Amino acid sequence: MRTMFMKTFIGNYKAVTVNAKTRHALSLLILVSAMSALILSIGCTPRRVAPGAPAKTTSGSGVARTATAQIGRPYRSGGISPQTGFDCSGLVYWAYGQHGTQVPRTTTGQAKAGRTVSRSRLNAGDIVVFREPSGPNQLHTGIYIGNNNFVHSPNSRSAVRTDSLNTPHWRRAFISGRRIL
Repeated sequence: MRTMFMKTFIGNYKAVTVNAKTRHALSLLILVSAMSALILSIGCTPRRVAPGAPAKTTSGSGVARTATAQIGRPYRSGGISPQTGFDCSGLVYWAYGQHGTQVPRTTTGQAKAGRTVSRSRLNAGDIVVFREPSGPNQLHTGIYIGNNNFVHSPNSRSAVRTDSLNTPHWRRAFISGRRIL
């Protein structure tokens, strides 16, 4: 038998007599409680993905769905979030970031990211790059969503929306697709 002092929930100490079995059970209880607290605190911490590290569950169609969910969000120059709105490269940057994949923030960087894909070989999630005289660096980017459609944040007069690559304007302006995943 051994006497131990234990702190109560209200902060007082109380003498408790324990035998070897009880002491072992208390030790295990304390260990399990500490490990549970550690696991819970780690589970609630946002995880950061290292630059260039692929996310395990990332798919192009997932990125396309994430971007499409932003349809109707306002255009905002320099915008990179649903709260503030998006510019074209900000939407691409944000959608990929939601899946743990970093892409460049600017249209120029996005136009060079990944590998080149022809229009006929585009997959959902590929970045589509256009020559756009009114855009920064005369470039515009969006995310291909399938069936010759893409989602983008076109300009200050519009919100995030989908458009067809088959329209004369976008067919003429198309430069390339960029495969990231």
